[in-house]
Amino acid sequence: MAASLQSIVRAVSRVSPTVLQRTHRAQTIRNGVRVLFVSPVLRHFSNSAHLACDGVGARASEALESQSRYKEIPWEYLESEEYIERYGSRLVWSDYRRNHKGGIPPQKTRKTCIRGEKICGNPCPICRDQNIIIHYQNVKLLQQFISPHTGMLYDSTRTGVCRKQQKQLAIAIETARDHGLIPTQLPFVDFSGEDFSNSHLAVGRTPVPPGYSHGETWYAWYGAVEPDERELARVKKLYKPYLK
Repeated sequence: MAASLQSIVRAVSRVSPTVLQRTHRAQTIRNGVRVLFVSPVLRHFSNSAHLACDGVGARASEALESQSRYKEIPWEYLESEEYIERYGSRLVWSDYRRNHKGGIPPQKTRKTCIRGEKICGNPCPICRDQNIIIHYQNVKLLQQFISPHTGMLYDSTRTGVCRKQQKQLAIAIETARDHGLIPTQLPFVDFSGEDFSNSHLAVGRTPVPPGYSHGETWYAWYGAVEPDERELARVKKLYKPYLK
């Protein structure tokens, strides 16, 4: 709704007051003299449009200034008075509700909220506030999207974040963990019942077969096998650098 009002104001502001007066002039004859006048309603609408356009421009300049102020240091926005006044102690996505048709919400969030210069009617919690910038050093923002019980990133269907911002969140969280800014929770595995000694047969010494005496082959049929001389010479030549 706000986007449509802004587009109407921009369209009206493009039309100059002189053009509006020329297209909506009326003529009257008073005492034999032709008089031109402009409708008061049209004049009021033109003045209101310019005032609204000035207000939108002022708000846009303030938003642009705040965005440039937090572009290099986005983590300071979460400690500013502007953030506290808007969100307080709540999470940035706690009061977000996506508009959808029917009583059952969609299984997936939208791909992105901003396509070029077009913004959807109800952008996600990150796209609706231009001062919220995803960065791996913005730890307080990233922790709002991490479950304190599992340490995993909340699903986008719970937070309402679009899939583009969800992907950026996942990358920023992994980068922050690599830099040690966010702790990594590993599942606990109990190894007390495992046997790591070398006394069992899996890692112990191979038992001697029964009836074996020193100087004999391991198996009786080893002595009956005669290798091919050419194959034996090829193998010796191949492994000669590795033989002691």
